[in-house]
Amino acid sequence: MTKIHELSEHYPRFGYRKIFDLLKGSDWRVGRERVRLLRRREGLRVPQKTARRRRPGTSTIDPQRAKYPHHVWSYDFVADQTTDGKTLRFLTVIDEFTRRALWIECARHLTSVDVERVLEQLVELHGVPTTVKSDNGPEFVAKKVQKWIQNRKIGIRFIDPGSPWQNGHNESFNGVFRDSCLNRWLFESVQEARETAEHWLQEYNEERPHGSLGGLTPSMFFEQWNEQKRDAA
Repeated sequence: MTKIHELSEHYPRFGYRKIFDLLKGSDWRVGRERVRLLRRREGLRVPQKTARRRRPGTSTIDPQRAKYPHHVWSYDFVADQTTDGKTLRFLTVIDEFTRRALWIECARHLTSVDVERVLEQLVELHGVPTTVKSDNGPEFVAKKVQKWIQNRKIGIRFIDPGSPWQNGHNESFNGVFRDSCLNRWLFESVQEARETAEHWLQEYNEERPHGSLGGLTPSMFFEQWNEQKRDAA
């Protein structure tokens, strides 16, 4: 029971399924339903969030659905502020197939120059993706960024205006980022926000079980995929 309390306190936004997945990884032998009942008995519940309404529109199936790591990268901005009310802006980049968070850039202001710089760093780390996906924000459609992408023969996909569901993976990631990081901590400086986001990114990739990945973390899923590919070779 102590372990359930420790995990629930460390990950306050995790429900019993994710807590069970974490316990399962440490060879805990109690079933998922038992974990649910124990958490309920101890009053360990996920804090309620304010209900939000979905914007008008119809969800669509992504025709460019990622089929392997680094097939599709998607990126977007998230806004917050420091305790003095000054703007904070985060650029998040994820790999849609593995759900791994590849980068979170933080600054007072982010421009197309920063977008190009982050993409350049990611290509040096991971190689060239097949496609990048974003909305039509000025930082993404800037000629400088488009030229950089085209020179590396990377495909470009812009979602339709007013259709955030077409960038669903990144929208979902940004929602988790806001809920479990930005809404949880107050930042007094840009440096503090950067360090917190970097720590959270590592936690998200290596510790947070992902429902669409069969309860694996993004890092575990990526490692498993690589192992299967090596075995099939």
